[in-house]
Amino acid sequence: MQLYIGNKNYSSWSLRPWVLMRSFGLEFEEVLVPFDGSDNYERFKSFSPNGRVPCLIDGEVVIWESLAIIDYLAEGCPELWPSERLRRAYAKSIVAEMHAGFQVLRADCPLICKSKFQIRIISSDLRRELDRLEEIFEQGFNKFGGPYLLGSTFCAADAFYVPVALRVLGYQLPLSAKSVGYCEQLRGLPAVKEWVQDAIKEPWRDAEEETAARKCSDWQRDLDVIN
Repeated sequence: MQLYIGNKNYSSWSLRPWVLMRSFGLEFEEVLVPFDGSDNYERFKSFSPNGRVPCLIDGEVVIWESLAIIDYLAEGCPELWPSERLRRAYAKSIVAEMHAGFQVLRADCPLICKSKFQIRIISSDLRRELDRLEEIFEQGFNKFGGPYLLGSTFCAADAFYVPVALRVLGYQLPLSAKSVGYCEQLRGLPAVKEWVQDAIKEPWRDAEEETAARKCSDWQRDLDVIN
């Protein structure tokens, strides 16, 4: 299998299946195609039907969109989702919500793995999304006991929330200590640490993403290493 991804510093969508596959020991070849100005679509169309990343190619099968990739992988590795029906239903619900929602959080706090910011503008819309994020975390912990969203083991739902965890920590977003602790736990996973370390080493910078980050936040520093 080949997993086509974008820059690790910026591509939150690529991060999700990559971390899940790494965490579950699924073998794949990583193919990193960096973002490069306005011609991304035409270049990415050469391997991805929608001209975006991530894209998984398994022989003659081509799967694009991170949620579709995870569902495809789960056909051969069902343990990516919880086995219990109630947990699986909750997991798929919060994954679908993350896939389609949290647009303000994405816009105000774009993923930039190698940099640390201090959020200074929290609009009412962003506050609403942060409150909803707290609800998802608290409900998962209360229903299933933690330390992950669906109980004692990492699953596809947690992988979908890794980019959010990196945003929470990278922008120092005001969440509860328990929610921040969960985000720190995700950042400490071996696969996530590997991704971030690779991101730190990348030479590319995206001026548009950097400018968007500074609209609501003050840049503090670039990271040299993640502990």
